[in-house]
Amino acid sequence: QVQLVESGGGLVQAGGSLRLSCAASGRSFSTYIMGWFRQAPGKEREFVAFIRWPGANTYYADSVKGRFTISRDNAMNTVYLRMNNLQPEDTAVYYCAAANSPVRRGLTKSDYDYWGQGTQVTVSS
Repeated sequence: QVQLVESGGGLVQAGGSLRLSCAASGRSFSTYIMGWFRQAPGKEREFVAFIRWPGANTYYADSVKGRFTISRDNAMNTVYLRMNNLQPEDTAVYYCAAANSPVRRGLTKSDYDYWGQGTQVTVSS
């Protein structure tokens, strides 16, 4: 089992920045794909970004490419999502997720086995 706890959400004005953190505990952290998803009110949960290990390959949704950066610190069992130039359409609950197989694509909810409880990000215009 893996436990994931997100933090770092909050209220920010458009153009501002936030950094989300996801602390993992339980099984070995370094073998997972770690991803971020988000869910706005009335919408489906959507992929935001993932990072693989080994290799630290990353991939982003088009809507956040160039603004968001995912990274991980295996020594701290933590994955981060740095969000710059936030816009009102980025308002959502952001979820951290972990996959226990490195061979999955990492782009859909079904690729992931463990989820955090979510952290709210609200961007005001």
